[in-house]
Amino acid sequence: MLKSIHPYDQAVIGEYPLLSAAALQDKLDHSARAFKHWKKTSLSHRCELMLKVAALLRQNKEEYASTITWEMGKILSESLIEVEKSAKGCEYYAANAGKFLADELIQTESRRALVAYQPIGTVLGVMPWNFPFWQVFRFAIPALLAGNVGVLKHAANVTKCAIIIEDIFREAGFPEGVFQSLLIDTDMVRAVLESDIVQGVALTGSEKAGSHVAAIAGANIKKSVLELGGSDPFIVLPDADLDLTVKIATQSRMQNAGQSCISAKRFIVLESVKDEFLDRFQKSIAALKQGNPFNAQMTTGPLARVDLAEALARQLEGSVKKGARLLTGGTYSGASFQPALLDNVKPGMPAFDEETFGPLAAVITAKTEEEAIMLANSSRYGLGASIWTRDLEKGERLAREVDSGSVFINALMKSDPRLPFGGVKKSGYGRELSELGIHEFVNAKSISIA
Repeated sequence: MLKSIHPYDQAVIGEYPLLSAAALQDKLDHSARAFKHWKKTSLSHRCELMLKVAALLRQNKEEYASTITWEMGKILSESLIEVEKSAKGCEYYAANAGKFLADELIQTESRRALVAYQPIGTVLGVMPWNFPFWQVFRFAIPALLAGNVGVLKHAANVTKCAIIIEDIFREAGFPEGVFQSLLIDTDMVRAVLESDIVQGVALTGSEKAGSHVAAIAGANIKKSVLELGGSDPFIVLPDADLDLTVKIATQSRMQNAGQSCISAKRFIVLESVKDEFLDRFQKSIAALKQGNPFNAQMTTGPLARVDLAEALARQLEGSVKKGARLLTGGTYSGASFQPALLDNVKPGMPAFDEETFGPLAAVITAKTEEEAIMLANSSRYGLGASIWTRDLEKGERLAREVDSGSVFINALMKSDPRLPFGGVKKSGYGRELSELGIHEFVNAKSISIA
C-alpha cells in the first residue's frame, strides 16, 4: 500500500493499492499495443492534444496545486507556479516539435541523404516528489510528442499527483496506454526496465537511485538520461549588485523549502564584499516565515518528510562541529525546519561536501576569483551555478570555467524549456528540454538514396 502523508501535520491523506506483478505486465503490454498506433499518428495531431493538456492544467490549476501542497508540502503559491510552468512546457514543445523532429538533410555523394528522427517505444520515467508535476511533464512532453509512449514510476508520497497526471493525458484525448502511471514499489523498477517493451529510462533523483537505475539500464543495453543531485555554487564578486544578489540568493536557496536540485547551496563570496553580503543575507533569511503551506502569510513550507528534516539537521550539526557558525534558524519539529544560514563553511564539512536538500544556506569565503572558481569546482556535483557581477564579459569568461551543466549570470538558476538542462560529474548525464531533450529518446536514422 502506498500512503500520502501531509508533511505539515503528518496526517494520512490517501492510501493506494500496489499493482500486482500480473497487473503490471498488463500495463506494459497495453503500452506496447498503444505504441504501434501512436507512432503512426501525425505530429500535428500529437501537438494538438498537448495543447489540450496545457488548457486542462490551467483550467484546473487550483485543484492540482492544492494536491501538490497536500502531498509534498510546498506553499500553495509555489504549487500554482509549478502547474503553470507545466502548461508552458506543453505549449513550447507543441510550437517547436515540428522543427526539432524535421528530417535533417545532409549533403553527401548520394542523390538524397537525411537523418529521420523516429520514436523508439516505451520510455520509463522515474520521477521525484519535489516538483511532482513539472518533473513528470518535463520528461513526458517531448517523449510523447516524438511518438514514444510513457510509463511513470512516481515517488510514493505523491501518488495522487501521479494518478491525476495520467487522468489529464486521458482527458486531453491521448489514447489509452500512451501514458500510464505505475503504482509500484521501488523494487519492481528492475522488472520494468528489464522488460523488452521498455526501451529507455529518464530518472530524476538522488545519486544513489541514478546509479542503481543506470546499472540496470546498461546491463540491458537501454538508453538512460539521469538528472541527479546538485550542490550549486552561487559566486558573488565584489562588484555585484547586492540588492538583487541577496534577493535572488534567498529565493534560490529557500524556494520549495530548499528542496531543489538546482537551488544555490554553496554561496562563495569574495572576501572584500563578504561582510556586507552576509549581513544582508542573514536579515533576509531571518525574515522568512515557515509554517502551514496553505497559509498565504508563509514563505516556506515543511520538508516533504520527517526523515529529510532529521538528515538536514545532522548535516548542519556536523558542519558546526567542524567549525561552521550558525547565524540564524536551524531548529526543527517534525518536518518543519526553520530556514538556516551557516558561515565559515569549508571543504570537509557536510554543508560543503554533500547535497543539503532543505532550507540551509552555506557561505564560503574566497580571497580571489581564481579561488572562487576552484571552490566552485571542488564538488562531486555539477548541475548548475550562478555568477554575480556587473562585469558581464568577466562573468561569461568565468562561467566557462565552472564545471556544471548550466551557469546563469545575474539571474536565478532555473530550468527553461528553451535551454538544455542536465549536469556533469555526479549530477548525471544526458539532457532534458530544448531540442536536445526531444532527441534523447529517438532513433536518429540515417537514410541514403544512391
